[in-house]
Amino acid sequence: MDMKGWQIFAFGSAFFAGLTAIFGKVGVQGVDSNIATFIRTVIILGIIAVIITARGEWNNTGGLNAHSVTFLALSAAATGLSWLCYYRALQLGPASRVAPVDKLSVVFAIVLAVVFLGEKMTWKSILGGAFVAAGAVILALG
Repeated sequence: MDMKGWQIFAFGSAFFAGLTAIFGKVGVQGVDSNIATFIRTVIILGIIAVIITARGEWNNTGGLNAHSVTFLALSAAATGLSWLCYYRALQLGPASRVAPVDKLSVVFAIVLAVVFLGEKMTWKSILGGAFVAAGAVILALG
């Protein structure tokens, strides 16, 4: 299988998201879910700062403008709200059910990409999205 760079990182993202569910479920036990999200966020900030420093990328801000910063801020707000909801869901429910429902984000992303970004809907994206949705529902109800 000849994987493209984005595919390698996408699989890495999926793998680490899977670990997130397991580590998060254990870590949030007996801890306020908002405090757990804050701790997670601070640690992520530190890791990214180390990576940027190690790669010498602090001066690579040439592409930043008001438009980019606005949408990065909106993305950050959406991420924060997602994490708050996710950790609370993990606190209340089993990881094996919470994680599949969280993956409905794939379906939302497909629909939002079509509506807001003008991406084309294909039979593959429709079928794949339907399978993701069906799988999430089956696992959540399991």
